[in-house]
Amino acid sequence: MIVLKTFQESLSYFLEKFDELAKKYDHTINHCSELELLIDDYSKFITNEKNQEAWEQLELHESSEWSQLVANLRKKSALCVAIMEKYRALKLRDGHVEIADYFKNIESCIEEEFGSFRITSESKVLLVGSGSFPMTPLLIAKRTGAEVVGIDIDDEAIQLGRNVVERLGSGLNIRLEKLSVEDLDFTKDVTHVIFSSTVESKYDILDQLYELTNDHVVVAMRYGNQLKSLFNYPLREVDEEKWKLVEHIIRPEHVFDIALYKKV
Repeated sequence: MIVLKTFQESLSYFLEKFDELAKKYDHTINHCSELELLIDDYSKFITNEKNQEAWEQLELHESSEWSQLVANLRKKSALCVAIMEKYRALKLRDGHVEIADYFKNIESCIEEEFGSFRITSESKVLLVGSGSFPMTPLLIAKRTGAEVVGIDIDDEAIQLGRNVVERLGSGLNIRLEKLSVEDLDFTKDVTHVIFSSTVESKYDILDQLYELTNDHVVVAMRYGNQLKSLFNYPLREVDEEKWKLVEHIIRPEHVFDIALYKKV
């Protein structure tokens, strides 16, 4: 019982710190280091196998209080990841970091992202939830020459993201827009779609995409189940008359996994 108590106390601590640091964001790089350390600690917590057992035991005795804690933590951590990207973009804009540093540690390579469904120079890729530091579009366009469009609902993220692309991806075929999938002229031609794991409405948007996309589109849904659902929105059931789950890419050492969908 001491282990479970410690586990829950850890979750409450992380929630308190995420809430505190989210409120401190003031569109400058103040508090950047503090948030970076917190997110690093949280990532290690999420990928620590020892915490999985405590999670499973608590799930067996699920209560409304426990469910609310998980939901709040998921939402706050997602917000802080978005803020951390803003810090990174602001630091790059202000010349605090060497450009090359950002290509050293990429969280997931595109070869892994789509499994056997390769991206080529002819591909058209849509990223839903591109954020303020759009490394995925940069990596894809740089490696393959594909056309990439990222969309986000945050005005500041779009502007900062465009600054990052201009700095790190000059000449690459990347566009960032504050548009919904139905308002984007690019959607009907898309060959590959990537959903950020922290987009809460990703399965609602997936449902929309069925009518808006061509028959051969491949969707990579980043998600987190069980312990990883503390940091990502989890997998959900889909309309089996529309979408078929064709491949799972499970990555124990990463904070999110990937589910690949194709149209039925």
